[in-house]
Amino acid sequence: MKYVFQFGVVADHFDDLLLGAAATLRLSVTAMVAGLAIAVACAYIRTSGPKPARFVVMGYVELIRNTPFLVQLFIIYFSLPAIGVRFEAEQAAVIGMAINFGGYATEIIRAGVESIHPGQIDAGRALGLKKLQIFRFVILFPAVKTVYPALASQFVILLLGSSIVSAISATELTAITNSLQSQTFRSFEFYFVAAGLYFALAMIVKATLSAIYWAVFVRRSGRR
Repeated sequence: MKYVFQFGVVADHFDDLLLGAAATLRLSVTAMVAGLAIAVACAYIRTSGPKPARFVVMGYVELIRNTPFLVQLFIIYFSLPAIGVRFEAEQAAVIGMAINFGGYATEIIRAGVESIHPGQIDAGRALGLKKLQIFRFVILFPAVKTVYPALASQFVILLLGSSIVSAISATELTAITNSLQSQTFRSFEFYFVAAGLYFALAMIVKATLSAIYWAVFVRRSGRR
């Protein structure tokens, strides 16, 4: 059977797809910021915290890295209401994405922390700095610089993986695409364009993160 492509239908709803792309970007950036905060805190505990807290962080990281993101999302959105904790779909999406990103980013940042030369830490101690001060003023910046490419790649994975939150009806690009194709029955056209929008978002994010790396790390180092 000969298939007749009708991308004009997509053009009629392209504004809706752009709104979905913007929602995807908003959810991803919010989750990345929250997840990065989780990761930094967990990396500090993992490397400098008391032993019981280290085991808790290790358990969190292993749990996140060895269970499907979709299941984690369902627990937040469908299971927690059973014990009286309820979130809207978008809230559950951000929380789930942040927790998931935090689990992976914790190990990335921990690797950066452990790459710091012990001499720098000893110098901080010699200046009378406490553990948290050493982590904040001596370790964190060069550690993040070392692992920045890995963190950037993880963020792109988070962005592309955000399509999973359509399973709980969170409004983003895949959810809007699903709705439009079910109304128009033009699955090929809508999913093809949606794939192109995801690709464009990924390229924009990569370029932005590269610019941030240059401004924060390369340019700053050049001024010293």
